[in-house]
Amino acid sequence: MAFSMKTFIGDKAFYRRTLAVAMPIMIQNGITNFVSLLDNIMVGRIGTEQMSGVAITNQLIFIFNLCIFGATAGAGIFTAQYYGEHNCDGVRNTLRFKLIIGALVTALAFTVFLIFGDNLIWAYLSGNSDGGDMQAAFGYAKSYLNLMLISFIPFMVLQSYSGTMRECNETMLPMKAGFVAVAVNIALNYVLIYGKLGVPALGVNGAAIATITARFVETGIVISWLHRHKKEHPYGEGLYRNFSVPKKLFRAIFPKSLSLMINEGLWSGGMAVLALAYSSRGLNTISGMNIANTLYNVFSVVFIALGCAISIIVGQLLGAEKFQEAKKTSTRLIFFAVTCCTIIAFVLAGVAPFFPKIYNTTAEAKQIATHFLIAQAIFMPISALMNAEYFTLRSGGKTTITLIFDSTFMWFLSVPVAFILSKFTGLSAVLVFVGVQCVEIIKCIVGAIMVKKGIWIHNLTKE
Repeated sequence: MAFSMKTFIGDKAFYRRTLAVAMPIMIQNGITNFVSLLDNIMVGRIGTEQMSGVAITNQLIFIFNLCIFGATAGAGIFTAQYYGEHNCDGVRNTLRFKLIIGALVTALAFTVFLIFGDNLIWAYLSGNSDGGDMQAAFGYAKSYLNLMLISFIPFMVLQSYSGTMRECNETMLPMKAGFVAVAVNIALNYVLIYGKLGVPALGVNGAAIATITARFVETGIVISWLHRHKKEHPYGEGLYRNFSVPKKLFRAIFPKSLSLMINEGLWSGGMAVLALAYSSRGLNTISGMNIANTLYNVFSVVFIALGCAISIIVGQLLGAEKFQEAKKTSTRLIFFAVTCCTIIAFVLAGVAPFFPKIYNTTAEAKQIATHFLIAQAIFMPISALMNAEYFTLRSGGKTTITLIFDSTFMWFLSVPVAFILSKFTGLSAVLVFVGVQCVEIIKCIVGAIMVKKGIWIHNLTKE
């Protein structure tokens, strides 16, 4: 045999290191998504139109979030490798780059949503009303979006700071800040959504205000901590004293960040188009998808965190020019991610019939949510494999390859399949989703070939 079990399974030290990086990220993302789940449940108990409006807005905000993630991730590749070779100036400059590019993306997002926000929301309300009030759903979505624009600024700063800290092995503080943000969000949700302690009931606007406040608190904690612990994190010293990035480094990072930002923008845009295809089946489908996606996001933190761990651990090994160890580590991390998510998938499938009953919505929406959750559970190991392959390819800075692997596949295969099945067949939204997921098996096979060939093994800091 070409492979033994040692090829895929590491020793105790390997898993200790992996979990030391992944667990804080997993916990932070988990509590963030758990808060989103509580938001969703609280709003969902008000009514279907409110829940649908918030769901539509969150789908649009998702595009912005991933664009910020992509724009800062390009510099993050360099950060991990600079940290691997103990280059403090390099880390400091990459953080500056993240803040600059993040500010530009945020300004662009403000402009787009202020000008085209109404049209984007109505695009999701083109299906059947299923007895619901489309105009009311639009009103809730617009009101929620206008408020949530404020959260874009702290989100951008938080991603820049916390991403850099994780890439430099400081994963605990962002997690602790996330816990505080959760407490703030939950408390304010209860008070503002339902009108407690003498405060008027604000509904979806209350949910937005709670999220915005929590995000500012979380960002403030991360920033203040970093600048008070300059001994442990010297790259924070003088960060704003000479706020510029060397031209040579800027020219090296910018193509990577632009490529990843385009990739994340195209991929998240593709996901939004897929959601449009599913939502053409009616308002109940929008509500059911929203319920399913909210719970799925809580379970998916496992493979997302392990993907981040791959980019950090493998990136540091590439920066230290330990290429063979990087290749061996990536194989074991990919196998670990898929194995964990196979177990998680069984739990998700078991919860699927019961979770939608919490919501105050139609029986049809609850049934659609259950079917979506079961389908998502079936395909979770495949999603974990694709995510792990993506982060492996990205760790060496081969962003053009990741662009082809990720968003090109999305727009040339997944989106056309969804469009054809939704427009020219009578299949339910769940079966359209299953058809799209089956196509992505091809993507897994292509990714496995590219990872095995080692085309991603590269030390950017030596260029």
